Amino acid sequence: MKRIALKIDVDTCRGALSGVPALLALLQTHAAQATFFLALGPDRTGRQAAAGSLKHHYDLSTRLTGSLLPTPDIGRRAADLVRAARDAGHEVGVHAWDRVRWEQRIATADNRWIETEMALACARFEEILGERAQSFAAPGWLTARHALRLTQRLGFAYASDCRGDHPFIPVIDGEIVACPQLPTTLPTLDELLALDAASPEQAADRILQLSEAIPGDHVFTLRAELEGMKFQAAAERLLAGWHTLGHALVPLRTLRADLDVATLPRHCLAPATVPGRDGARMTQGARFLQN
Repeated sequence: MKRIALKIDVDTCRGALSGVPALLALLQTHAAQATFFLALGPDRTGRQAAAGSLKHHYDLSTRLTGSLLPTPDIGRRAADLVRAARDAGHEVGVHAWDRVRWEQRIATADNRWIETEMALACARFEEILGERAQSFAAPGWLTARHALRLTQRLGFAYASDCRGDHPFIPVIDGEIVACPQLPTTLPTLDELLALDAASPEQAADRILQLSEAIPGDHVFTLRAELEGMKFQAAAERLLAGWHTLGHALVPLRTLRADLDVATLPRHCLAPATVPGRDGARMTQGARFLQN
């Protein structure tokens, strides 16, 4: 049986408060489990939008004015929903403290800034759930060498920071990081829409085809701000289609449980272009020191 691991990124307060409940209901309907990766600190998306830099896929249905919007605290406002996701049997992991600033600064950030951001997110996670986080997924598939180091030092069972083909041990700038990466393996709905898909439903059908055509298990990334809101119908089409195909819909921890870390291949990590998405994203590269 092929497994589709559902990776749900929650980037904003609106996504947490509106998208997460919708996705929880959808997952329950289809007897599916998922991993929710949450930004747990300030939501600066409104301020980013006021400055003219909000990415189109975070809120395609709202037109924001040029005035600065308040900065809500996602973790505090959505704490009950985070616990509800965990109590419903889903996995919950860390996405970021401040998602907007991470995406803006990670390429040039110093080690101290990265450590502070990850420490704040992990502390809030423990405050909400009373346990340590076991997984991490960098916003926008954007990360850096020191952030990767911290996935090992902080004891995460795995991270999902990149795009790729299969689980591996990452090597960045020649440095091996002993924390497995479970990369996103399938394109997202909005990426296919940015290319040539005529509708979210057509994009969903193409994803179903790719998940069948490409061998092995897959990791598919959803966003609370998209599949939990504007693209709910397409998300339901995906989950129903995978069930029809006989695939199991699981959290990423299920894939991680079957990995033998000692035998995982090592692959280089480096930024590369992802079709349908602006800018370079961290991507699984060639096998490290392959004979």
